[in-house]
Amino acid sequence: MQKTIYIINGPNLNLLGKREPEIYGAQTLSDVEKRCLETAQSHEIDIVFAQSNHEGQIVELIHEAREKAQGIIINPAAYTHTSIAILDALHAFDGPVIELHISQVHKRETFRHHSYVSQRADAVMAGFGTHGYQLAIEHMGMLLNK
Repeated sequence: MQKTIYIINGPNLNLLGKREPEIYGAQTLSDVEKRCLETAQSHEIDIVFAQSNHEGQIVELIHEAREKAQGIIINPAAYTHTSIAILDALHAFDGPVIELHISQVHKRETFRHHSYVSQRADAVMAGFGTHGYQLAIEHMGMLLNK
């Protein structure tokens, strides 16, 4: 049976490729989604790829994943550092969770060094650029096939 993972992207990631390309690169979120679909297909994984600028909608996506997915890859963006609601929703999810950041957050402003999401994540990836999404899918495949 093919496994399903949710790839959830937080605020401002819809501006990928336009916003601070020196930090986040030139690829758009649509480019990232295409590469994720290719990578997932090669690992026999179905993905639901979503982005929201709204905390409550991200919580709803995590709730939906409880019923439909075996794993979650989440780039919570700025909500990484502020959202106990997202952390609580992730605690209600039984499968593996990978926290993903395009930039190396520990080389940036001090407030970015704290992550609520890390308290639930089974793995944290940061600083791989948008290639990190492909690496996270590969790692998720390994976690789901243990």
